[in-house]
Amino acid sequence: MVAVTSGALRQTGVVPRTVCIDSAGDPRLADYTRLTDVSLRTHLEAEHGLFIAEGSKVISRAVAAGYPVRSVLLGRGRLADLAALGLDSVVDGSVVDAPVYVVPDEVAEGITGYRVHRGALASLGRKPLPAVQAVIGPARRIVVLEDLVDHGNVGAIFRCAAALGVDAVVLSPRCADPLYRRSVKVSMGAVFAIPYARMTDWYDGLSSLRKAGFRVLALTPDEQATPISSALPDAGPAGGADRVALLLGTEGDGLSSRWLREADEAVRIPMSPAARGAGVDSLNVVAAAAIACHLLAARG
Repeated sequence: MVAVTSGALRQTGVVPRTVCIDSAGDPRLADYTRLTDVSLRTHLEAEHGLFIAEGSKVISRAVAAGYPVRSVLLGRGRLADLAALGLDSVVDGSVVDAPVYVVPDEVAEGITGYRVHRGALASLGRKPLPAVQAVIGPARRIVVLEDLVDHGNVGAIFRCAAALGVDAVVLSPRCADPLYRRSVKVSMGAVFAIPYARMTDWYDGLSSLRKAGFRVLALTPDEQATPISSALPDAGPAGGADRVALLLGTEGDGLSSRWLREADEAVRIPMSPAARGAGVDSLNVVAAAAIACHLLAARG
């Protein structure tokens, strides 16, 4: 065992169970195998109902959000980070009790497939995803992602949505996993802060939003679309009561033709004439999401 001293941990009298491991082949480290192999990790994490969080700030946010900790992997050179992981927390009346595997830094790299710069990794259990209706029920402003496959973009959009007051995120069936390690990392834990759900039916996926009273706006670079500021309701008791669902499409092709047709209105973020002259006719999906979410927040 590794002796750990920390005032933060002693406040509750809890000392994490630290276990020294020197071999990358130790079966207790199986949750952390080849973290850069997307295909392998997608299968492994789905099979075992787990996900990986990286860095003390993100891990502590996951713990605070009530995700059960399976274990923690910590390089020996980063033992000082242990106090910041939130493992002395009380969640749902119980103290977090998970082993902390302490390994040489080169062993951590051998297991994961990359140099672990942020010091700590944690394997956490997933929670059951709520149904779309449960997530959108209390919401007024939501973002809907259609088939975004880049995990970093998904994480960045969650961060924008959480920072700018969006109430929920809805994912199409083929959208990338918000709890994949890169999504979690890029979002800085925002994926734990904003409710989200995944559609089970893409073809008629927007009908439930419309039935719930949402005005569905499809964001597109098409110059014939309505400027988004003109399509959003005005702030205040009258306009601000409208429920708005903002659709964002995949990185390359944008929204599908079906979702564009199904939306109540196609909207765009106007580009300056100078930008168009320089060949810039649109923003990437994360920048567009940030601007659109800001405008949603400004309209109440």
